[in-house]
Amino acid sequence: MLSLNIIGAGRVGQTLGRLLSDHQQFQIAQVFNLTPQANQEALAFIGAGTSLSELALSLPADITLLSVPDDDFLVVTEQLIKARALVRGSILFHCSGSKSSQDLARLCPALHALEIQLASIHPVRSFADPSAVCRDFSGTICSVEGDPQALAVLLPAFEVIGARIVGIDPQQKLLYHAASVFASNYLVTLIDTAIATYCAAGVEPDIARQMAASLAGKTLENVFALGTQQALTGPIKRGDMQTVSTQSATVSAWNADRGALYQAFILPTIDLAKR
Repeated sequence: MLSLNIIGAGRVGQTLGRLLSDHQQFQIAQVFNLTPQANQEALAFIGAGTSLSELALSLPADITLLSVPDDDFLVVTEQLIKARALVRGSILFHCSGSKSSQDLARLCPALHALEIQLASIHPVRSFADPSAVCRDFSGTICSVEGDPQALAVLLPAFEVIGARIVGIDPQQKLLYHAASVFASNYLVTLIDTAIATYCAAGVEPDIARQMAASLAGKTLENVFALGTQQALTGPIKRGDMQTVSTQSATVSAWNADRGALYQAFILPTIDLAKR
């Protein structure tokens, strides 16, 4: 069985480590986090592997999962190369939604000299609760690109753990990831804004969350059942632009940042209503 080092076993790294280990796809070797406590928590969750306290002590594995923040890719990869943990011809893959395998190669040309096989596999879902992700990972879309030799090893393993594989263009990775930010990260910010606005209107926080949950939940159901055009309701859809203008001014008077967010949605929503 091929060995797998996990460099950065946060929510994504430890979840994939546990899934790949439980399904006997790879043997978990070394697991690295910044603190001993984080390391022990990750090892307990994965149920396999040994703790790596310093990157300088890294031992080589057949496959290395780089699951650190994007901005740390270069320094961490250079440290792995210096430690001789990336041996010639081995596989290095990451789970970044915004950077491609080509981006990693450009950041660290030494990878090419070592003939490291590169890939990126980005699961399109939230990892807020790793235990829940492990229970229902089956059917998760995983956007992939990279060297054929790396994908030939990685994709069958991800298919076993339940991934739905979708190939993407590495040249459009940032635009692709922006879509995920809109669909997930900014959606959370938007709901947070809705709850805060309810509260500013005098609604109790628990009731505000229930109101937002009722509206947002049903709206998302309609979006994916009927399409965005049919799901759109509200004053812009009805053409009540005087209401929209007055409401925008009211929100801005209460909170300038929330008002700017309200204003930013007006023109895109007008365009959607026209369609």
